[in-house]
Amino acid sequence: MEVLSSPTQSPVSSGQALSHEFLGGTDPDRFESREAWYPVFYLADLEKRSPNAFTLLGIDLVIWWDGSAWRAMRDQCPHRLVPLSEGRIAEDGLLECPYHGWAFTGEGKCDRIPQQREDDRGNQAARACIQTFATAESQGLLFVYAGTQDWATKVPVPTIGPYDDREPAWICMRISRDLPYDAVTLMENVLDASHLPFTHHKSVGNRVNAAPMDLEMVNSSKTGFVGHWAEGPRKGKLGPQDTNFVAPNLMWHDLTSKLFGRTITAVFVTPIRKGECRLFAMFPFQFPASAVIPKFFIKWTPNWYSHMGQNAILEDDQIFLHWQERALSNRGGADGFAQAFYLPTKADRFVFEFRQWYAQFGADPFPGQTLPDRQSREQLLDRYHSHTKHCKSCRTALKRFTVARQVLGALVLGALVGAVVFPIAKLGLAVLAVALAAAWYQLGKFMEGYHRGSPVPARNRG
Repeated sequence: MEVLSSPTQSPVSSGQALSHEFLGGTDPDRFESREAWYPVFYLADLEKRSPNAFTLLGIDLVIWWDGSAWRAMRDQCPHRLVPLSEGRIAEDGLLECPYHGWAFTGEGKCDRIPQQREDDRGNQAARACIQTFATAESQGLLFVYAGTQDWATKVPVPTIGPYDDREPAWICMRISRDLPYDAVTLMENVLDASHLPFTHHKSVGNRVNAAPMDLEMVNSSKTGFVGHWAEGPRKGKLGPQDTNFVAPNLMWHDLTSKLFGRTITAVFVTPIRKGECRLFAMFPFQFPASAVIPKFFIKWTPNWYSHMGQNAILEDDQIFLHWQERALSNRGGADGFAQAFYLPTKADRFVFEFRQWYAQFGADPFPGQTLPDRQSREQLLDRYHSHTKHCKSCRTALKRFTVARQVLGALVLGALVGAVVFPIAKLGLAVLAVALAAAWYQLGKFMEGYHRGSPVPARNRG
């Protein structure tokens, strides 16, 4: 289901053709990055009782619920330029600035200035208003349109074509994470199925499955391309796989096999700023009737647990991708990819096609900007700031585990004190204290996974 919201536009139905003239702008030879919809949050991760901050294409936004719809506005009070995301949703449902209490409606109008006299009208001036951006809800995501706002209802919201989130036959796993490299680097990576057996060996891949890949292009245009892999993964054991790239920010692999049913690996990529993007990975499944056990586990495994493994998979290539894009930048950047990369096999067909599309249509959202300094391994493996604090499931679980660990610590202390006070039960209480201490320690080790990843990827262990 798709729902659009904007101060000046009414909802439109989904299903508009992706070749619409306004997607990426009206110039047939150029793709304007701002003239497209970008996901900013999973709806399940948003807080309705407080404002949410996000940076889209270098624009600082405040995302908030005005009582009837999600609103996106520039995160800057017109009074003294402080971020409104540091404020609150007032009792009357308006967005209130934390500095002087100016309050704003979902349409960006200033409703009140507490410091002005009753007969003053400073709040009605154009300078008291805030720039707003159209929003849309689709497939469990909140999208924002950063370009020409009059075009928002004319540009289709990107969707994973085969996936219908209203259909109970689909079971979907999801994760989001802020990644320390450009959207183009991430998109190139997820289009490249040939890296999976090696990079993700022992996590979701296996080196023995590496083989020649004859990738073919079905069609290509300004709005994206479709590719086909006739043999498919695991040396053809699972059947053919189709790949779709919907410009500028969506890709999915589509595979149907007798063993696992229909499996889609989908990725939305949202540019935050130069050298940083937000990943939204979605894994919709349609299992055959015989796959009762995997269906049960995927459906009932809590997000806070599955995100541990999914974060580890993302970290399989996070460090070297961060380094790779700096190596490419030193060799001329995206425009010189053909000279910098040596791509002799058909396994790189989709990578070549994407890089060619990116260069041909001038789709760089940050032209002329340079990458930030290279981060340390410790910074690159951060999970708390890149995922946990943005994920409602994980941050809630972390709070609960923190309380549980405090309780365990108190019980350990109580058991030790009891062993001293009650000598007759000394042995039993000592054993209990050791067991509780072990549980306290193991819970602490588990909780570390919400703060940082392992410095050694699965492929290099053992």
